[in-house]
Parts: sequence; C-alpha cells; structure tokens
Amino acid sequence: METAWYLDILEAEGRSLADAAERAGTDAPVPTCPDWRVRDLLRHTGVVHRWAAGFVADACPTPRPMEEHPGLDGPELVAWYRACHRALLDTLGGAKPDAECWTFLPGAVSGLGFWARRQAHETAVHRYDAEAARGGAPTPVATDFAVDGVDELLRGFHARRRSRVRTEEPRVLRVRATDADAVWTVRLSQEPPVTTRDAAGDAECEVSGPAAALYLALWNRLPLPAVSGDAALAALWRETSAVG
Repeated sequence: METAWYLDILEAEGRSLADAAERAGTDAPVPTCPDWRVRDLLRHTGVVHRWAAGFVADACPTPRPMEEHPGLDGPELVAWYRACHRALLDTLGGAKPDAECWTFLPGAVSGLGFWARRQAHETAVHRYDAEAARGGAPTPVATDFAVDGVDELLRGFHARRRSRVRTEEPRVLRVRATDADAVWTVRLSQEPPVTTRDAAGDAECEVSGPAAALYLALWNRLPLPAVSGDAALAALWRETSAVG
C-alpha cells in the first residue's frame, strides 16, 4: 500500500479518536481496555505518536524508550493529543519517501512506510476504544484496511520471538476473510507462529468472518467471529495472543 493511503487513514482515525474522547470525557471507562479510562488511552496513544515521529524525524537507527506520560487531563489532555497527532502527520508527510530509521516488525520496505502503516493501525484500534467509551455505533473499518491490519498482526507481530502463541505439538490455524480474497494459514509450534498468505494444506481450526470483524477480534476488541473445527485452538489464540 502507498504511504499516502496510510497517512489519509491516520489523519481520519486520529481526528475521530480525539472527537470520541472529547465526547466521552477523560474519566470515562474504556470497555475494550478494562484497566483504562479515556485519559489513559489519550496519554498512551499520544506518547506512541511522539515516539514514532521521533524515529523518522531523527533518522534514528536504533530503538529508544518512549517518554513518560504527561500529567495533563480534561480538555488540556485532548488538546495535547490532537497536537501529538498533528505533529506525527506533519513529520511523516514531510519525510523523504526513502527515509530510513529503526523499525520493529519483519518485512518493512522502508522506515517511513513502516511507521505510516503501524501508526495508522495503532490509531484505528484505539479510535475504536475511544468510540467504545463514548458509546453508540463505531465508525466502520474499511475492508482493505482491515485485511492489511490482519496481515500486519499475523505476519508481523506474531512472527517475532516475543509472540506467546505456542503449542507443544505442531498445529494449524486458518484465518479467512469472507468478504475479501484473503486467507492466512498460521502454523503453530514451540517456536513463534509462521503465517503464510494462502490456504495450503489442512487446518485443525478456522476462524472466519468479514475482514473488519477479524481485525478487531484478533486485536481482542470483539469476540472471534465464526469458528469451525477445534475451538480449543481458537481459544488458545485468544488467551495468548495479546501484544505487549
């Protein structure tokens, strides 16, 4: 996908996140993140935006820690988040297309492309959290963006050694979008999951549904949609796949 596509989504998602947070109020609980209130959501996402922008702005080649969360609250915190989001957009939008910096998922074509994609998905998931706190119907996730997000999660986050999704014996889980030409085969073992974009071979369990439902479910925001085969394998995924 083109960086500009991700930036357009990032802009819309960040604005929607801030609007929903403002309407909910910073003390509102976040049902999708039971330990959080809206202030925690804004502080976290704003700091992540600043962290991401810093790698691109400084062409930083190595990892570095995030800054401390601000002590702001109420309208000042919402305004701070909006400023962090705007600064991220300005940094990514003004960077050279071949800008390089540190990234943390396999398969990144460029540093700029990586951070545009990662922040678009980071913001979309947390926009959903903010809208859950606000109440009412959430903004739909576009099918093509949801497919991309499932791919990032399965072939990026869970390809890392820190993934906790492991099985004693080799097992196969399939994930299928019912409204797009997208299917993934996830091979589980005592090593990190290995995911391919295909339907090769037999699977012991299949999770299927519209891409947007899969996207939010695999990020533990919604229940898994349809599950066929060995439901215990889907439950194992649900219990161990949280990304830290």
